[in-house]
Amino acid sequence: MTGCNEANDPGLEYAPEMYTSIPYEPLSQVGANHINPMGINERTPAVGTVPRGKLAYYTHIGKDDVETAAKVLTNPYGYSKTHLEEGKVLYTRNCQHCHGEQGDGQGPVGIKFKGVPNYSAGSYKTMNDGHIYHVIQWGKGRMMPHGSQVNPEERWKIAMYVRALQLGKGPDGLADMVKEGSPMANVPTADSTMTSGQMKKNPTKAGSNEMSKNPGAGDPARNGEAI
Repeated sequence: MTGCNEANDPGLEYAPEMYTSIPYEPLSQVGANHINPMGINERTPAVGTVPRGKLAYYTHIGKDDVETAAKVLTNPYGYSKTHLEEGKVLYTRNCQHCHGEQGDGQGPVGIKFKGVPNYSAGSYKTMNDGHIYHVIQWGKGRMMPHGSQVNPEERWKIAMYVRALQLGKGPDGLADMVKEGSPMANVPTADSTMTSGQMKKNPTKAGSNEMSKNPGAGDPARNGEAI
């Protein structure tokens, strides 16, 4: 009977550890952590690891280093009709408002703010897949980054369709890209992925496009070291 007098008092708790966690919670912290570096519960990820669901998101190329991206990044997807048509849909959703249906910079936003390039003019018509991919991810000039809007696979497919627009025929260029004998019809699918050890030797090369070939036996982690 007396237990009903105070609604906010649960009385004697059985196994309070069920409610108050003894292990450190990485995203919930009340006091200073006297064991981990910096006094926080979160730990530095092991070297060479990739967050779950983020495989292939990281290329280890600086956001302003588009020249390296153009030399190093290789499109892992073949130039098929399916991929190009998917690229067209993605381009229409994410790019056409600025770059225009024809790829000439005459989209509604491009007309208003000017300065959007024509893919089939000047040096823009020779941009390769790696260059286009990097600019989609990080942006360039007044173009904002779109890496959070389109995942790596979608970026490559958009890059394929942009290559079709470089022909100067607008959407009609897509048909030329899939014709037998087209220079882009049989693009090699080799990638430039590297293990974490190789990335240390050449950090400008692309990496994290596939899982480690030797999982569980990579470089020693830095966890627990004070910075």
